[in-house]
Amino acid sequence: SRALEREVGSVHRMLAKRGGIAPPPRKRSPRALTPEEREAISRGLSANWSSNRIAASLNRAPSTISREIERNGGPIKYRAQQADANAWKSALRPKACALSNRARLRMLVASKLKQQWAPAQISGWLKRQFPVNKLMHLSHETIYRSLYVQARGVLKKELMEHLRTHRVMRRAKKATGSGQNRGAIIDAVSISERPAEVEDRAVPGHWEGDLISGSNNSHIATLVERQSRFVML
Repeated sequence: SRALEREVGSVHRMLAKRGGIAPPPRKRSPRALTPEEREAISRGLSANWSSNRIAASLNRAPSTISREIERNGGPIKYRAQQADANAWKSALRPKACALSNRARLRMLVASKLKQQWAPAQISGWLKRQFPVNKLMHLSHETIYRSLYVQARGVLKKELMEHLRTHRVMRRAKKATGSGQNRGAIIDAVSISERPAEVEDRAVPGHWEGDLISGSNNSHIATLVERQSRFVML
């Protein structure tokens, strides 16, 4: 739009009618395991190598190798080609929410929330109730996101009323507003630094401002002329 000196909306509508802008080709993350590394893992497992030995030969963390083997069937069922295809498919974004296509799991979570259960309790109960069926497992963070991010369209907003915190927004336990300067006046001058002529009210024309905040998001700004005491609301 800048190059053509046109409005952004005009360009957007024209592109939308014709399929939009083609996304860039997908690239493998430099941190991800390569097909060659997965083939080396498969050969190492065939030779009865441990995860630590395979990791050392590939200069990778042992936890990276052990997780890779575990998520792809274990040492006996691991196949490099299938593991690489699974990783490529799993990297697709955006991902569907775990609750969106599991009706039974969604109903269980909603029923427990109505009984005043905390998301962490629900997550632990699901793991004990369904120890083998991992499709019925869910993290507490997924439940929170399904509630607070209503765009997912999974759990109804009314269920938030059953949470113990009753927070409108989800935030980390250690989140603080320090260093963010929210509500602070930029380059503010302290009241202790005002001139003496303002302090003794000898010269007219100096004003004091304040803000009164009430219920239902109501506010009143006040201005007081220091000499005459004239007030503006």
